Amino acid sequence: MTSTMMDVPLQVRRLLEHGATIHGGSRVVTATGTGSGTHETTFADIARGAARLAGALASLGVQAGDRVATFMWNNHRHVEAYFAVPAMGAVLHPLNIRLFPEQIAFTANHAADRVVIVDNSLLPGFAKLLPSLKTVRHVIVAGAADRGVLEGTGVGAHDYETLLAAQPVTYDWPDVDERAAAAMCYTSGTTGHPKGVVYSHRSIYLHALAEAMPDVFDLSARDLMLTVVPQFHVLAWGLPYAAFATGTSLAMPDRFLMPEPLAAFVAAARPNKGAGVPTVWVGLLQYVEAHPEADISSLTDLVVGGSAMSEALMRGLDARGITGLHAWGMTEMSPLGTFSRPPAGAAEEDVDGYRLAQGRFAAPVEARLVGPDDEVIDWDGESVGELEVRGPWITGSYHLDDDEERFDEGWLRTGDVGTITPDGYLRLTDRARDVIKSGGEWISSVELEGHLAAHPAVVEAAVVGVPDEKWGERPLATIVVKEGEQVDVAELRDFLATKVAKWQLPERWAVVPEIPKTSVGKFDKKIIRAAYAQDDLNVTTLG
Repeated sequence: MTSTMMDVPLQVRRLLEHGATIHGGSRVVTATGTGSGTHETTFADIARGAARLAGALASLGVQAGDRVATFMWNNHRHVEAYFAVPAMGAVLHPLNIRLFPEQIAFTANHAADRVVIVDNSLLPGFAKLLPSLKTVRHVIVAGAADRGVLEGTGVGAHDYETLLAAQPVTYDWPDVDERAAAAMCYTSGTTGHPKGVVYSHRSIYLHALAEAMPDVFDLSARDLMLTVVPQFHVLAWGLPYAAFATGTSLAMPDRFLMPEPLAAFVAAARPNKGAGVPTVWVGLLQYVEAHPEADISSLTDLVVGGSAMSEALMRGLDARGITGLHAWGMTEMSPLGTFSRPPAGAAEEDVDGYRLAQGRFAAPVEARLVGPDDEVIDWDGESVGELEVRGPWITGSYHLDDDEERFDEGWLRTGDVGTITPDGYLRLTDRARDVIKSGGEWISSVELEGHLAAHPAVVEAAVVGVPDEKWGERPLATIVVKEGEQVDVAELRDFLATKVAKWQLPERWAVVPEIPKTSVGKFDKKIIRAAYAQDDLNVTTLG
């Protein structure tokens, strides 16, 4: 027996049409960097711009399946591209502008990008990359810029506004297969080359609906979302698509991500929610603490993802009346995996533990823990294993890459190690490659980092395993001290001794000006390990 339901395909264009009509008055507010200046446009205007952009791309020969890349900040034009490219049947590829030049070139060539839309402020840097981009035929520059830097490159150089002005404000969107490629992003390439993940129209649509649910981002037309997470990173966590599904207005900071201009943008745009990596929120809190006149009082909820939310960050947000909400996911997962809101009826003493955990799995993400002998481990909140996941917005392979080691009979091996409670709350204890194996026991670098970051004199802490003749590996703690504060490593070790077992305490300590980070704001631990191996760290050893 089959159902009587209509088989209506889930397509990006349907999200666009819904947002443009039902929520046509919702806004995209972009920072301009001129004091409190902002640029505002509506969802209806975004839809007209997307139609013009689709027409312009078609005039340049873009066809179904062709890859159209962006090299852009978070702004209204980038939102137009998010909808125009997949809705016309092409494939959106936001290039990660923070990767090394060689990695950017690799991803553009691997994806076979034909057209690149570039923000004017990024054009000089992009022009240097262009000779390495083998398949690019056209470059479209958004915003006033000297396109002369593109002369002699053999590609067509176009002005965004001029190109779009020649096109009508409507487009005959094709009826694409919901399982067809809509967009692609690449992993950050912390080990080896970045790997391509290709999202379908169906996966984007389902992800947008799940993201908006009350126990996840809780999005509605009453919200204005400060979208700090870059649009070049996992499709800005899918937020532009969820926004058009719900009418949530978007506050886009463009390139103005440093604490001072970001605080000014918050004061001008007045968003009530936000999403970004911990380092951005830590920097914003430090700025407003030093500048009491800065007004971020409109913010009520900030989603923290990309790296773990420390207790210190949670407490700092609480002090400002802002609820820090922890989310976990991966590029391979579109990225939503879990979201941490305490369950109804949770005891008061347990609430913070729930908030600091990675959270409960979103429907329809399935998860399991696998032990060292490939046995599936129970969800008892104590047994530790590697997390594997599957679901309709989780990749089953990589683009042009046969990496069978990452997949286990239909499950994605995440590389994360942790526990799951009987009611489905995930707590990650480490990355599989970052677990410190000392004398036959495991030490969680994430746990040590969280405790150290809670010290009032510490801004950030990163812990890595380093070789040790007696124990095989021991933890090395690298610390960034707050400006104006003084603390010695012996004091930090004593502080940590009240939190963890004595045998887990690091003997090796280094105070550093900053923790190296990846393109998406995560601690780049391979750089710390390399610096230690090359004796480039001023390490203090405690007995």
